[in-house]
Amino acid sequence: MLSAKKKLGVNMATIREIAREANVSIGIVSRILNQDASLSIKEETRIRVLDVMERCNYQPKKRSSKKNTEVVAKKNIVLLLATSQQEECNDPYYSAIRKGIENQAMESGVSISKIIRANRGRIAISPMELDGLIVVGNVDYHDVRSIFSNLNHIVFVDRAPQTSTFDCVVSNLGKATENVLQYLLKMGHHNIGFIGGRESFCKINSSAEPIEHLDERLMTYKKIMQEKGYFDPANIFMADWTTAGGYEVMRQVLDSRKRPSALLVANDSMSIGVLRALYEANIRVPEDIAIVSFDDIEAAAYLHPPLTTVRLYTEEMGRRAVLVLLERMRGRMLPLQTVIPSKLIVRESCGGKPDEHCEYIL
Repeated sequence: MLSAKKKLGVNMATIREIAREANVSIGIVSRILNQDASLSIKEETRIRVLDVMERCNYQPKKRSSKKNTEVVAKKNIVLLLATSQQEECNDPYYSAIRKGIENQAMESGVSISKIIRANRGRIAISPMELDGLIVVGNVDYHDVRSIFSNLNHIVFVDRAPQTSTFDCVVSNLGKATENVLQYLLKMGHHNIGFIGGRESFCKINSSAEPIEHLDERLMTYKKIMQEKGYFDPANIFMADWTTAGGYEVMRQVLDSRKRPSALLVANDSMSIGVLRALYEANIRVPEDIAIVSFDDIEAAAYLHPPLTTVRLYTEEMGRRAVLVLLERMRGRMLPLQTVIPSKLIVRESCGGKPDEHCEYIL
């Protein structure tokens, strides 16, 4: 709780304290202050935040630092997202990246002046309207380059474009997948299945169909299993990147001619559906089938059984994107590829010991 002085406005509260008092993130407070129309929260949450601001006599601080004013405050940053609002709400992976971007932007004195979504068709924005662009998710970099041809300050998050021209912040999903497969192989699993989703690049200002591409996890799975002599194309199952998708595809796995002894699932949302389908079929985890997933969302540790998963530091990816963009704005010329490490978190769903094989994966 805020002190009595701060409640009376004698000592001005900070935005961090406002967020803590209202039990929301700093990014949400910032977006309420900026009247962000794309913010999707309950009205009672918005009222609670505004009430805390009023009780604390909160007013945004005016920046007096000459350095910050020249280098940061005048910059116009736009966030370009490949996901729809509904997809972002349903997938903690992308919402965590956005949270990291917004929190780091606030702490660095940067305002995200506009949020646009690639999946909404034509983007009505002039390259002259912005100084920096952060692209999150699968957006066709050819479209980005053609639309923002004169903009040098662009950072891609989550996906590395097929060119070394741009800065990007990613996790090494290929190396993480290899690490998981080696772990399962050491545990004696040879018949390992893969459950994933279809990937495609969003097109911008074009009627062309999205460009499909193979997920790095799937490509690595094929490569490693072929090298080991255990690859079976019938062990690959594709679905939507959702809990419902995981549930439906697991029912297909149970009907397959040779059920895998272990499954590598491409994200935790799908894994929740997988575990539900296994429970309904009276298939024990990990005794009958081992499960390893990706993301390590908050719910992963509380599932039954607790989910073994690769922790992807998504909020840190968002934070790093802002810092990389500011570095470029301050004069860095060489493009950077920043790889955020991941970590295999061993829990009960794979049958392993929680303390083993938990080093960082680069």
